[in-house]
Order: sequence, then structure tokens, then C-alpha cells
Amino acid sequence: MSEPLVLGIETSCDETGVGLVRGRTLLFDAIASSVDQHARFGGVVPEVASRAHLEAMVPTVERACREAGVSLDDVDAVSVTAGPGLAGALLVGVAAAKALALGLGVPLYGVNHLAAHVAVDVVEHGPLPEPTMGLLVSGGHSNLLLVPDVTHDIRSLGATIDDAAGEAFDKVARVLGLPFPGGPHIDRVAREGDKVAIDFPRGLTSGRDMQRHRFDYSFSGLKTAVARWVQACADAGEPVPVADVAASFQEAVVDVLTRKAVLACAEHGVEDLLIGGGVAANSRLRALAQERCDAAGVRLRVPRPGLCTDNGAMVAALGAQMVMRGRPPSGLDLPADSSQPVEQVRS
Repeated sequence: MSEPLVLGIETSCDETGVGLVRGRTLLFDAIASSVDQHARFGGVVPEVASRAHLEAMVPTVERACREAGVSLDDVDAVSVTAGPGLAGALLVGVAAAKALALGLGVPLYGVNHLAAHVAVDVVEHGPLPEPTMGLLVSGGHSNLLLVPDVTHDIRSLGATIDDAAGEAFDKVARVLGLPFPGGPHIDRVAREGDKVAIDFPRGLTSGRDMQRHRFDYSFSGLKTAVARWVQACADAGEPVPVADVAASFQEAVVDVLTRKAVLACAEHGVEDLLIGGGVAANSRLRALAQERCDAAGVRLRVPRPGLCTDNGAMVAALGAQMVMRGRPPSGLDLPADSSQPVEQVRS
């Protein structure tokens, strides 16, 4: 089967994503987001997310098929995020995928959410070089991955040891009085600020840290430093320069992310860096990554912003790659694994 049509389902967090990919061609990507339901809580509420997935699943599948101009009978395989993510949310997607695969009589592929963030770039920029270095940055993950083969061989070089980058964006946005989710709002406000106005710390970049945590990330200390700086302004009765704080915080995050990613490319002899995950939509991260990759002779690949956030297209893209490479499907006893390791590409 050279050009399989794969339906992908993504429900790891607060967005119900259904994508249809034929080979390496994205036909349609439908998303139903419950982010507005979580905004008043300042973060994602797992129970709310699970119920939203239940309500959105059938309409989103129907919309994807309608807009792609295909029927469910045309589908050759079903791919679903099996982990990591919120347990209840994952269960909704896995149950729906099992039902579809069984009803249609097609193979089922339970795939890793992080691997899917890497695989999605094939629908925009073509086949992935092997190996590729993957920098995944989102609300729950900050990972550096060596990817010899996205369908079965992914190696973790480093990860966050506390707050992920996206989580730090959300928490700092709350400190600055910006809406949830914080990433887009900090990115917007930071454009009016001075990125060198405040010298915020760069976690795990000292000499000793680079020996023990060479490719790991830490943003908890940075988040705390921002909160203390803002509190000091309030205690002194001074207005908080929100744009400068946002710009300086953002610069501290993207400086460390890109510095370690380019270093990993150099030390592992990898000529291609792919950035994925929701934070990959950040304009300063993209700009600094391009600048540093150009200086180091590394080719940079970043999907368009709509493919960086959680979506069904990425799950369908990885499923299609597995079908085309002859990887074995998952069984109907496929579990949802909230802590699935990135090295486990298929469940």
C-alpha cells in the first residue's frame, strides 16, 4: 500500500483533533478546542477536558471526513494518541479509535504523542532526514530527541526536570495578569518590550549543570525569579513594565532551548533540527533558532503554527508513516498510558 489513507485522533489534553492524511499529504485537520472552558480556572481541568472530548468526538470525525471529501469506508488505518497525556482524555480517544478500527475492519495504531509532533512535519516539508534532532516544547514537555527513525527509533537526550516551557509561559502570564493560555499573549506583549531589560536566570547552563544535565531543561527557577521581580515592583509601589518582563522572560526561555538544541546537533553530528509542540509557534523561538542554526550550519524545520499545537494531523501522519514502513499495528487491547516514555513510539 503506497498511499494509505489514515485517520488520526488526538485527545491527550484539551483539544479534540481529527486528521486525515493520505501518504504524506494532509487532506484535512479538524480541531475542537475546550480551551475556553478551562480559561476561568487558569489551566486545564482533566475532568472538563474528558467530557469535552466525549461531546466533540463524533462531530469532529464527521467534519474531517466531510471537508476532506472522503467517507469512513475509504480509511485504510486508524491512528490514535495512546500517551503521554491526561489519562481520562486519552481514554476517550483510544476508545473511539478502537471502535472505528473494529467497525471498519482496519488496523489500529496507538502512537506516542511526542513522536507525532515530530512526524507531522512530513506533510509540510517532506520526508524527515535520518537522523533528525527534535526539540519538542509544549505545556507539558520540553524534550531533546535524537530521531534516527520516527516510526520506531527515538532516543531521549534530555528533558525538563521541573516545569516545561509552556507551563512556565502560562504561570508567568498569570503573574503578569495576561489571559490563559499564556504563550500567545506573552509572545504578543513581548514584541513591545526590551528583551535585555532584565537579566533573568538561564536554568541548567552553569559549568557543573552542563556536566550533569547537559541537555536537560529547567524553568521553575526562572518562573520564580519573574514572580519575585514583579512582587518587588509591587512592594516598591512601582508599576510593572509588563512588556519588558515578558520580553526578558521569553528571551531567557528561548535562549536556553535553542542553545542546547544546536549544541546537541553539533555533538551528535546531526545536520537537521526540527522544532515541534505548541511553544514552537512562538515567534522569538523561531527567529533565534533560525539565527543559531544558520550560524552552526544546521538546517531548521518548523511546521506552520497550526501544526505545532496538538492536532489530529500529526497522529495521522505518524500512522501513515508506520503503515508505509510496514510496522505492525497495535492490538484492540491497546491501553492509554498517561506516562508513556518517548522511546515507546507505538503501543
